[in-house]
Amino acid sequence: MSSDDIEAIKQLKARYCRTMDTKDWSAMRQVFADDVRVDTSESGGGVVDGADPFVAFLRETLAGVVTVHQCHTPEIALTAAGAATGIWAMEDMLRWPDGTEMHGYGHYHETYVRRDGEWRIQSLVLTRLRTDFTPPA
Repeated sequence: MSSDDIEAIKQLKARYCRTMDTKDWSAMRQVFADDVRVDTSESGGGVVDGADPFVAFLRETLAGVVTVHQCHTPEIALTAAGAATGIWAMEDMLRWPDGTEMHGYGHYHETYVRRDGEWRIQSLVLTRLRTDFTPPA
């Protein structure tokens, strides 16, 4: 894996966080392989197969929710030509319209695939170490 590939995967994950927080759903769709599998079951969610269904899920679930996602300290490794894995420490904060807040900490465990010269997230598993909820005032 070249340093260019590692940088491209870092940029991909940065785009994931930015497009999630700005709710740029068409750009968010472009970070995923068509057949992505997103598994948040270890952090209280479920499993969604496919980029279009996942982006639709996000659009509905996060409507009106202010989010802040930050990812740090990537561990990225080439597993085959055009394939890689990554683990990212993450922190997220969400505020719902009623004032409820969530502050979470954990890790993204991901696989990546390079198709047509572009890296995409092939699978994503979110695990959480801690989640704090604050009820509305």
